[in-house]
Amino acid sequence: MTVSLTPAPLPPPLPIVEGGIALGGPLPLFILGPCVIESEEFVWKMARALHEMCAGLSLPFVFKASYDKANRTSGKSFRGMGVKEGCRILGDIGRSLGVPVTTDVHSPEEAEAAAEWIDILQIPAFLCRQTDLIEAAAGTGRVVNVKKGQFLAPQDVANIARKLESFGNERFFFTERGVTFGYNNLVADMRALYWIRELGYRIVFDATHSVQRPGGGGDKTSGDGVLAPVLARAAVAAGCDGVFIETHEDPSKALSDGPNQVPLADLPALLQKLAKIHALVRE
Repeated sequence: MTVSLTPAPLPPPLPIVEGGIALGGPLPLFILGPCVIESEEFVWKMARALHEMCAGLSLPFVFKASYDKANRTSGKSFRGMGVKEGCRILGDIGRSLGVPVTTDVHSPEEAEAAAEWIDILQIPAFLCRQTDLIEAAAGTGRVVNVKKGQFLAPQDVANIARKLESFGNERFFFTERGVTFGYNNLVADMRALYWIRELGYRIVFDATHSVQRPGGGGDKTSGDGVLAPVLARAAVAAGCDGVFIETHEDPSKALSDGPNQVPLADLPALLQKLAKIHALVRE
């Protein structure tokens, strides 16, 4: 890839909600929450804890959780409660706590249903080139977050961006979540963050999915969760606009992606450190 010494001008900060937080503002944007809605009681408990934490740290955050883990290694693995009930719960959380909410959608029909409740529609990495899904998400008018596929080069996101723009949506950003590296492994290439911003797009780094070992547990995904904070620090130093972190009160008991989630108790110190690094980079 040819690297220009003068990156393309970035768009102005991307508002997430009217009058609310933005991606690309003076503070890093954090997308935080558990991998999946394990139960209504559980997800409310997590949302309240994160809301209190981020309010105390004066840091903006978006609450995330999946209503359906459609891409599980085993057909016997826990998936979730489905789009209608899951999005209703997330919407109630967002309105009650006054925070934006996000979740991943897997089909045009799900994008339309989720848009009633959800502020940011997330396109999963394995579906990032599905034109019908991108068109449906773009057509809702919601902010769209596209996870860059593990099989794409950084410059390939330009084709996805052109699709979104052709469907009338310029309120989008990308999330880097690692690249396939041999079998059952991913590698996080920090150069990708620079190159995607060089193209003129806002970029978030997914610290927890980047440490996955897909299928590494035989019938489940394993990972190196201890490295998630390390990669998060590196990504903020490289100049990303925000960080996506999955967290759980007890990752060893999580129903999905436990080996990669950051313990909730460890999160405040990590967020403070990332905010300090972000401030230094902006200087």
